[in-house]
Amino acid sequence: MSQILNEIQRRRTFAIISHPDAGKTTLTEKLLLYGGALRLAGTVKSRKSKQHAVSDWMELEKQRGISVTSSVLQFEYQGHKINILDTPGHQDFSEDTYRTLMAADSAVMLIDAAKGVEEQTKKLFHVCRKRGIPIFTFINKMDRHGREPLDLLDEIEKVLDIKSYPMNWPIGRGREFTGIFERQTANIELFTGNGHGSTVVPTRRGDLTDPAIVGSMSKASYELLEEDLELLDMAGDQFDLQQVARGELTPVYFGSALTNFGVRAFLESFIQLSPCPHEKDSSSGPINPEQQEFSGFIFKIQANMDPAHRDRIVFLRICSGVFNRGMMVKHVRTGKSIRLSQSKQFMAQDTNTVEVAYPGDIIGIYDPGVFRIGDTITEKSKFSFEAIPKFQPELFARVHLRDAMKRKQFVKGIEQLTEEGAVQRFRHPDVGLEAPIIGAVGMLQFEVLEYRLTHEYGVDIQLDHLPFTLARWAAGDNLTPPMLKSADNLVLKDDDENLVVLFRNQWSFNWEVERNKRVTYLEQPPA
Repeated sequence: MSQILNEIQRRRTFAIISHPDAGKTTLTEKLLLYGGALRLAGTVKSRKSKQHAVSDWMELEKQRGISVTSSVLQFEYQGHKINILDTPGHQDFSEDTYRTLMAADSAVMLIDAAKGVEEQTKKLFHVCRKRGIPIFTFINKMDRHGREPLDLLDEIEKVLDIKSYPMNWPIGRGREFTGIFERQTANIELFTGNGHGSTVVPTRRGDLTDPAIVGSMSKASYELLEEDLELLDMAGDQFDLQQVARGELTPVYFGSALTNFGVRAFLESFIQLSPCPHEKDSSSGPINPEQQEFSGFIFKIQANMDPAHRDRIVFLRICSGVFNRGMMVKHVRTGKSIRLSQSKQFMAQDTNTVEVAYPGDIIGIYDPGVFRIGDTITEKSKFSFEAIPKFQPELFARVHLRDAMKRKQFVKGIEQLTEEGAVQRFRHPDVGLEAPIIGAVGMLQFEVLEYRLTHEYGVDIQLDHLPFTLARWAAGDNLTPPMLKSADNLVLKDDDENLVVLFRNQWSFNWEVERNKRVTYLEQPPA
């Protein structure tokens, strides 16, 4: 087997998706603990604690106890190279999550055992399904009072329209949750530690023919397990890895990320069943990861990960070939040649210089100011990978600079945060960039914008919120702003000089469509 094929087959690159507060950051941290990347798991839940989730590097995240930006975490486990893409749980940052899913080969869907399938989970699940990537399910918080496992499986199948197959089954519920039954091997894993979750939890393994194992279970837990297994056997569902690969069936695991119960079993099963990097669609057809030419695409830009150096890092998903530090590459959008001399791999904000990387890996490259989200990099070819669509902004605000002496920092900050995809920037056709209008998916994005401009660029701003809820790009022959203007809309330009019209609501948009037949309105900027 060639070296590149061997490296491809041992890589697993996946994203974790969930509704806020389902325990996504906690699970991420525990996977790192079991992968040996951490010796002691921090306290994720306590906002007052001096310890914070490893994946939450932005100061605002630590203060609020939430994830508002994607991070990348990489470690080795049982001969596999694991790339975890930890995504924001908050719905206001769905766009960042969508971009991250473009770089993932599979997804782990985290569900709260008490709440079941929640709204944000539905949205992100459908993004995964649309992309056709396999979805693995971890039902979390089994150590708390929650819904019955069979009811949760039924909800997954009915609400998400996907078949499910429980890979393991919980022994006990809530405080009585003491272990899992592995269906493929008929083995039992009992958790013998105190379940505080900061270290790897001790376990004892056996099966239902082992008197010591059966004797360690309460009578109620044993009888409930027998009853549940009988019902599962009667259902007669078969596990089919091909259906998993096509996104038609989701393997389901039960556990508690907080106490570490079931985390190791999930990780070991996941790396065996989840896909290694595969071909990616491009303008020249599918690009196989084994092909010799190096290629990849930018799915994230992040400024100021290191406040001391004011750096600007682009996150590159490698799709084919081998990356070598210092190599010359083609920046397809501009046609420029760039030397990739500064390259990093991540543990959240902590980085290590990487000399060689393979398909599936995520590396960070210092950006001299030329990269945009969605850019393709190759060694010599001109093809482009699939475009990364933008979400429709639904909230808008005009940004005013309070101190005119900080204009330079203000323009730079808005420029960089826009290029990151943190917000979308627009301007009046006859006005410069001094008073931009910002579009966002959710209110929290404005809060992050204000926080980062203050703390990273030293700029104090005022936001004047505008009464518009809909943005559409205008297409047509010889269009001018006066042709589009009405009493109920606002005509702007984006950073590529495309005309954008803001509408107060769907009714005013529909009225404008009927009134002005010369204009075609698009949900995405014209190609």
